[in-house]
Amino acid sequence: MLKKNILLAFTFLLSGLTYSSWAAQWPEKPIRVIVPFAPGGTTDVVARTFGPHLSQEFGQPFVIDNRAGAGGALGAEIGARANPDGYTLVVVTSSYAANAVLYRLPYDPVKGIAPVSMISVLPFILAVHPTVKATQLKDFMELARSQPRAINFGSPGTGSTPHLAGELLQQMSQTTWTHIAYKGDGPALTDLLGGQIQAVFATELVIGSQIKAGKVRALGITTAKRVAALPDIPAIGEVVPGYLVDGWAGIWAPAGTSPAIIKKLNRSITRILKSQEIIDRLHAGGAEPAPSSPEEFAHVIQRDIKTWSKVVEKGQIQLN
Repeated sequence: MLKKNILLAFTFLLSGLTYSSWAAQWPEKPIRVIVPFAPGGTTDVVARTFGPHLSQEFGQPFVIDNRAGAGGALGAEIGARANPDGYTLVVVTSSYAANAVLYRLPYDPVKGIAPVSMISVLPFILAVHPTVKATQLKDFMELARSQPRAINFGSPGTGSTPHLAGELLQQMSQTTWTHIAYKGDGPALTDLLGGQIQAVFATELVIGSQIKAGKVRALGITTAKRVAALPDIPAIGEVVPGYLVDGWAGIWAPAGTSPAIIKKLNRSITRILKSQEIIDRLHAGGAEPAPSSPEEFAHVIQRDIKTWSKVVEKGQIQLN
């Protein structure tokens, strides 16, 4: 029995050394980076901004693989089911947490992944048509209370983060608006400019130029405090205490990926996010760099799943 235990312990030790040695040599071939959205969107831009820098860090190509479908759930499933050998990564946004609530996923959105790091945090901007008789968020909330359902707000789709951001604000402010779901940001913005709807939640990339041109009016942002890229727009939480919706982006790997590889990636991402070039590019899109530990990223995902679970249940939100 003693000899058997010694042999077993030696086997485990040898296996661990081999595993550690293999992780130390990673990467030895190109890394696939799954983006669960179509090319050209915010997530795709973030991934393609980071790809070359990661390639420089590790000496291997980081190849973007766009896998759109089911609001990002399809690409995330492909990533979660991939071999946890360090050669598949997934870039996701805050909609990942919403999908965990709205879809019956064939994998565990928390335990079925290995978080690497957050990349950025950006606010959604609450913007209204100029005909809305409210120049400040406080006035807008009073208008919404006095005219239930009179405000039509558009989103890029039911269950999208902009949609849920609006639902959360209604629930916290005890107001009632009318939601209009579109197939993407573009159609919603077109109807906002035309006055068919009165409000949207959208990123700087989507609506920033229209705000600067005076075609729409920005009333507030969804992050906990004002951001450097949009210093003149107040946080909604200044008027509705506790309100917070982070439009974040982050990277994870399949569950079971070597902690040593996760650590190497995390250190590199943190280093890249200190680059002035990256900071400037993120600021240009209204975002802030937000490096984190894997544990901190996992906490954000779990926090948002909890928040959206309550919002979806109270708002009786269902996908069509």
